[in-house]
Amino acid sequence: MAGDAGLIAIGAGIAIGVSALAAAWAESAIGTAAVGAMAEKESLFGKGLILTVIPETIVIFGLVVAILIVGLAG
Repeated sequence: MAGDAGLIAIGAGIAIGVSALAAAWAESAIGTAAVGAMAEKESLFGKGLILTVIPETIVIFGLVVAILIVGLAG
């Protein structure tokens, strides 16, 4: 049982870590495009901001999966 706790923690950490890396990768591409679009047309600020925030939901899903891993294993 003691060894299982370590594997559970590693699994939860991987769930959050991989989802955070994926969100950062997506955000960098979207952010670059949004800044470029806003440089040409300032009225696109709201749309660019919303599109930049959307990938953060990936991290929330990763957090939910990590909580499920810890909760169901305990």
